[in-house]
Amino acid sequence: MPSYILIATILVLSVIGYYMGRSTALARNGGKVKGLHSLPGYYGYYMALWCAVPALLVAALWLIFENSIIDGLILADLPAGVPADRASLFMTDVRNFSQNGAIAGEVTDALREVSARYVALHDYSGIALAIGALAVGVLGLAFGQARIRASLRARPKVERAMMIALMAASTIAVLTTVGIIMSLLFESAMFFEKVSVTEFLFGLQWSPQTAMRADQVGSTGSFGAVPLFAGTLLITVIAMVVAVPIGLMAAIYMSEYANRKVRAVLKPVLEVLAGIPTVVYGFFAALTVAPFVRMVGQSIGLDVASESALAAGIVMGIMIVPFVSSLSDDVMTAVPQAMRDGSYGLGATKSETIKRVILPAALPGVVGAVMLAISRAIGETMIVVMAAGLSANLTANPFEAVTTVTVQIATLLVGDQEFDSPKTLATFALGLVLFIVTLCLNIVALRIVRKYREQYE
Repeated sequence: MPSYILIATILVLSVIGYYMGRSTALARNGGKVKGLHSLPGYYGYYMALWCAVPALLVAALWLIFENSIIDGLILADLPAGVPADRASLFMTDVRNFSQNGAIAGEVTDALREVSARYVALHDYSGIALAIGALAVGVLGLAFGQARIRASLRARPKVERAMMIALMAASTIAVLTTVGIIMSLLFESAMFFEKVSVTEFLFGLQWSPQTAMRADQVGSTGSFGAVPLFAGTLLITVIAMVVAVPIGLMAAIYMSEYANRKVRAVLKPVLEVLAGIPTVVYGFFAALTVAPFVRMVGQSIGLDVASESALAAGIVMGIMIVPFVSSLSDDVMTAVPQAMRDGSYGLGATKSETIKRVILPAALPGVVGAVMLAISRAIGETMIVVMAAGLSANLTANPFEAVTTVTVQIATLLVGDQEFDSPKTLATFALGLVLFIVTLCLNIVALRIVRKYREQYE
């Protein structure tokens, strides 16, 4: 049974348990709500939890350890022709052949035999999982129904279970963040054992590929990331120069000047830009904006590359406009009308009210919108790949081709990689730098927000 069907079945059982719990509580109290410790719905939730939680827990544990157990059974009884040092590679071929029916290498009789056994074990495991999880769910229904009585404190028990679920969700979020940080730190430490921190942070040449000749820069690998940082900064600055003025002006118009009908049309239209896939923006940048920028540059005597930072930055700025405009509009709209009326009462014009009252009062939210836009620009990949290229050039000229940190991470991790080489480990070091930069941006934003929030609250 597929996992999603099993989960759906468990949820259906839980719904049945909910109605059974309600009816059981009322039946054991003579059909009256009065006299029950909790409302009937809480008894239903109580019984549904006894069905769903144990069954889903069994299913989750089973799915977590299923592959490891099956792999162990297969490895314990490998054919005689498979060398012990190739066991892990052989298991990879077995998985690929079982799922796709083909592998890159030769398909041997041993591979066919083990793959058939692998598929059979997975089939048996799926059947056992379905039987075990559903049996546990039914037993949970029976146990929950046996415990229901009028004096049962169903509401506190259900609320405690929900509190535990919320705490577990919060803990998972925290542990996920810690896991991401630890993985970045661990892999980055392995990289810095092979490449010095000084070379990585201050080196001016980026060529992680292994060259064919010893006289090439990349023969031993060159991991100076300054060109990547410079390219990221250049494209981000261009994008913000486009996005912040346009987004802020659009927000001011929608919140202060536009009537309700115009606002009801303009805001959804602007927010549609945020839902367009980045690959579409990449096509637009590569096929429309980049040739136009090059044509305009050549018409005034400038040498513009076919893939330029300017084209990527302009399109990225257009993509980011909704982040700035929508959030800033919401913040400005939330400014109390009394502040506007007080400004008008003192003789201020509409433009003076916007500059002297509304924008300062909304500044924390505007700063948050701009910081979100900066983070979005720093993390963008597809537009840069298609419009700015992959060349790691150290330049401040927006008419030249550059690349960014995220593009290099995506490029270096394409295909099968060995995660013990400096080339691949460099991606984790780049990711760690991005994490630190984003953290610093958030700290600066919080300080600004705190300062002006204290001033205007």
